[in-house]
Amino acid sequence: MLYRNLIISVLIIFSLLPANAQVKKKETGLKREVTLYNPYKPSLPESKKMSFLPDLNDTSKVRPYFRYDVRTTPFLPEYTISPIKAASLLPDPLPKLYKGYINLGVGNYLTPLAEVSITNERSKKGSIGFYGRHFSSNGKVDLDNGAMVFAGYMDNDVSLFGSKFFRNNILKSSVDFSQKVRYAYGYSPFTTEYFNPLLMDFTPGKGDIRMRYNNLGAKASLSSLTLDSTRLSYKFDVHYNYFYNEKNLFQHSAGFSGIVSKSYEGLYIGSGINYDYYKLPDSLLITPKYIFSISPFIKKSSEKWSYKLGIEALLDRNITATARFHVYPDVNIRLNVVPSYVSFFAGLSGKLDKNEPSAIISENPYLIRDGSLFKLPNTSHDLVISSGLKGNNGLGGSYLVSASYSVISNMLFYSNNVVADSVKVTSRGSYFSAITDDAEVLNVHAEISGPINDKLSYFGAGNLYKYALSKYEYAWDKPGWDAKLALKYNMRDKIIAGIDISAQGKRREIVNGDLQNLLIKEANTTVPINPGQEYMFQMPCHINLNISAEYRYSKILSFWMKLNNIANNRYYEWAFYPSQGFLFMVGFTYSL
Repeated sequence: MLYRNLIISVLIIFSLLPANAQVKKKETGLKREVTLYNPYKPSLPESKKMSFLPDLNDTSKVRPYFRYDVRTTPFLPEYTISPIKAASLLPDPLPKLYKGYINLGVGNYLTPLAEVSITNERSKKGSIGFYGRHFSSNGKVDLDNGAMVFAGYMDNDVSLFGSKFFRNNILKSSVDFSQKVRYAYGYSPFTTEYFNPLLMDFTPGKGDIRMRYNNLGAKASLSSLTLDSTRLSYKFDVHYNYFYNEKNLFQHSAGFSGIVSKSYEGLYIGSGINYDYYKLPDSLLITPKYIFSISPFIKKSSEKWSYKLGIEALLDRNITATARFHVYPDVNIRLNVVPSYVSFFAGLSGKLDKNEPSAIISENPYLIRDGSLFKLPNTSHDLVISSGLKGNNGLGGSYLVSASYSVISNMLFYSNNVVADSVKVTSRGSYFSAITDDAEVLNVHAEISGPINDKLSYFGAGNLYKYALSKYEYAWDKPGWDAKLALKYNMRDKIIAGIDISAQGKRREIVNGDLQNLLIKEANTTVPINPGQEYMFQMPCHINLNISAEYRYSKILSFWMKLNNIANNRYYEWAFYPSQGFLFMVGFTYSL
């Protein structure tokens, strides 16, 4: 280290000495000396040359630069002020309303269907329309004795209706005619092996067992259009019907009904009133019948609960010399336990079923043609207690579970007649008598419905029944349970299809049940029947599978198909009355 510092100091001293000498020479005068040791030979040193290709990319950049100025001059056009119309809110365009449609179809058993509906287009003044329908079947079925008999039927319906719109109410009216034709084809319940000699051989023609039921009626109603509960709301109806099926067997009925309600101090108060009058031919030896009732009520509701307190006082004079007085409660409550998902409801009520001829033939059109159809007592549901739960099932659908207990007076059942009279056609097992009994009925009901996806939806329902009767051992023709499951497929309202399966439990039928103090024993359709003796039949469980489909070719034309009772199960609607088997129908619907 010391050695390196010494060398650096010496070099610095020597570098300063020439500088001082030059200064001194300058001071004495300009003197230059050149000492040549060798002659001058210019030369270039050797160097390594590098070879490379030129770069074709232009590295120069052109950056345009420009500048402009905008000088604005105001434009003052001449204008005039004109008023602007106020904006109006218009509803969405209404879909096109067709004036009507025609539905035609045909099926096996020579089953035609024709349906037509015609109405006017949209109008602020009112509407008028016509509806007609014909459906019939001309097939035959096999009885238990092997006989092939005609088991056809026919339904005709015609209605002319209209309505008139006023500022605060609407007037509706209609004239209606309906006809049902049935054939009492279950007239030979005996096999040749067990033929009873007390009964003559009976082979009637179609005209002998044909039963026609005709109902001509007219009705009118006037109702309010107000949506404000603080204003008086009302609806009044009047009606007249003429029902007849045989010569000198008819019934005139007329009546009116009404309901008036209004909101008052947080309560919704109202009352209903009803009166029906029935006139029958003198040949039936029945005094005119009437039903009169009045039913006041009070309602109140909120988002979480609601209740109704009401009562119905009713006078019923039917086949009795004096009127019977009934009082039916009309009380129900609703509580939203879990909004939209669980709602509890309970009720205490009652009602009177008017056993009019038009209602009875929809259940059993084969009653004896002796006028008993017009002499049936009304069925009184003296007390009905019900409760249950309903709401959203969490899968986009809904559910309902309920139970009810009913105390019923004069509940109607039907019994076949097989008596020893070989002259009258009412003695061949093909006609029925209506019998009554007091009953207590327990019903448990459940149903669920909803979508599976955007195209498929489902529905399911079931009932359990428990009967306790005061006179008879069983509730005749009433199954112990029934159920139904249905699936529906809808692809953009273009293809609509459905499948459903229904089932009902065992039933029991009675023969000669209106006779007293006779033997009742188990039997089946192969056991000989002695006229004048009671028998009981047990009908098996029945399962029915149906399929339907519709293809909508356009908005005005569609084609449909129905398949009923695909399994072709032999089903008895009534004792000795086997129903038709597999039914296939096709048709089309055209909008006018």
